[in-house]
Amino acid sequence: MLPPIASTTQHARLLRRGAALLLAAALATASRATPTPATTVSIDQFAFAPKEITVHPGTTIVWTNHDQTPHMVMARDKSFTSAGLDTDDSYRHTFTQPGDFSYFCSMHPFMTGIVHVRP
Repeated sequence: MLPPIASTTQHARLLRRGAALLLAAALATASRATPTPATTVSIDQFAFAPKEITVHPGTTIVWTNHDQTPHMVMARDKSFTSAGLDTDDSYRHTFTQPGDFSYFCSMHPFMTGIVHVRP
């Protein structure tokens, strides 16, 4: 049990100190990194689906290969490139800057897609 508080001034000081500690804890919790949203693009029947997608900066795109044939995801500007993706393999890329990012399968260049990143 805590000893009684000697004065109203001491009580007010303790309340302010407790409030400051609670505020600091709340700010520390709020500043923790929040998970980036993820959006899925399927690779199926030699096509990306959806072929065109619009996301916000900070979004992670996850490409998953559902074909029996390996595929790769490569940006036309070479800003991102996956390794070869076998059946059910995935590749993730987080888009941090606004812009339009065209990509294709480097193994099957007729397979194309585009990611529009808008604030």
